[in-house]
Amino acid sequence: MKITGVPPGVLSDSTNDLTMQQVCSWRFMLFQCTDALVTLASFEFEKLVSFYTQFFNQKPEPIISHVYAEFQLPSLKLGIFKPKQTHYLEFERSTKSKISLCLEVSNLEDAIAHLSFLGYPPPGEIITASHGREIYAYDPDGNRLILHQSPMKMDKDMG
Repeated sequence: MKITGVPPGVLSDSTNDLTMQQVCSWRFMLFQCTDALVTLASFEFEKLVSFYTQFFNQKPEPIISHVYAEFQLPSLKLGIFKPKQTHYLEFERSTKSKISLCLEVSNLEDAIAHLSFLGYPPPGEIITASHGREIYAYDPDGNRLILHQSPMKMDKDMG
């Protein structure tokens, strides 16, 4: 395959002939993901940050007053931001999202009780599936939360 536009030193020979695997390897060297996080946009920034502060029982870190807050969870960072005025239309026009924040919990009943105490009880019943038990709930902005308890954690709680 004849390749042009390859940075100097990438090719070992002067013919620029590469296999598809070599091309893919070269392309992937240009991008390396070092971390990932989920962010929620909210026009009610303080209310949502307050909810997650109470729900997770932790203060966000880092926090930029009235603009950005980040919660450090096991295997996930959850960021909450207030959209800039110039981007309000983009977020106002968003239809209900199909994305859910799925949180693995050690005890589903305790998590439901905590959400209910915060004023956001799950509207439905616990669902039992082959992968465990779960329930859908919603944060103050209407973002769907899926609280999930795996079968292994259920066995430990019962034993």
